[in-house]
Amino acid sequence: MTTAPGTLRFGYGTNGLADLRLDDALGLLADLGYDGVGLTLDHMHLDPLAPAPELAARVRHVARRLDALGLRVTVETGARYVLDPRRKHGPSLLDPDAEDRGRRVDLLLRAVRIAADLGAHAVHCFSGITPDGTDPDTAWKRLAEALTPVLDAASAARVPLAVEPEPGHLLATLADFHHLRHTLGDHPHLGLTLDIGHCQCLEPLPPADCVRAAAPWLRHVQIEDMRRGVHEHLPFGEGEIDFPPVLAALADTGYRGLTVVELPRHSHAGPDHAARSLPFLRSAAPEGSTR
Repeated sequence: MTTAPGTLRFGYGTNGLADLRLDDALGLLADLGYDGVGLTLDHMHLDPLAPAPELAARVRHVARRLDALGLRVTVETGARYVLDPRRKHGPSLLDPDAEDRGRRVDLLLRAVRIAADLGAHAVHCFSGITPDGTDPDTAWKRLAEALTPVLDAASAARVPLAVEPEPGHLLATLADFHHLRHTLGDHPHLGLTLDIGHCQCLEPLPPADCVRAAAPWLRHVQIEDMRRGVHEHLPFGEGEIDFPPVLAALADTGYRGLTVVELPRHSHAGPDHAARSLPFLRSAAPEGSTR
């Protein structure tokens, strides 16, 4: 038995609007009718490593801008080179060097504080790729230890931490998320980011069934098209996903967070993709499930 359909709230990720100033990107999304934004902390939009006074002022400005435009927000931490200009997504929570792992932990702690100041409904993160020569048990231990202070901060700030299963990472699947969840004692502020394309790419269940299976822990959703076995984020209609069942599952399970379009390699045409994505999603959603 399903619940009454909930209201779906659609957003667009700023990692797909990297060529726009953040104020312009937010204004564009509001004008197009989006409900919110997936805000990736990065040097070109909201630099989490900026000096404290500058960062605080910038966060206050963004909070006012979001409020004025009526946009909800999730804070995302998937910027490619925000910590290291030479290593994509490096350092990670799994790095052999404890100081390097600490730099990633510090980024996540900053993200939690920023999210709290913005009124964000979740902070997104991922595990990282297992380093060469690192056995799985050691990698899982590092991940759990690194996330413990972040979860403590998230709990104090009342902002859920939403870990994303990412193809090729240590934590790549829903089963891996549950392994981490059990390792951390089912921490109440440990939630899940579900990327619908990743479900199509490698999960054994169809994406709509993944949504239902993940519902109790679901705190953030990313969405795009994708093909089975190929980790390539595609505009809607260019992959294999049947979207109406996915959006019906999100509505039926009562998910209340943002469903954010995730096209990080399409910034060259970001405004066009943003303009085309929202009508697609609304047309695929159950009747009465969008505002």
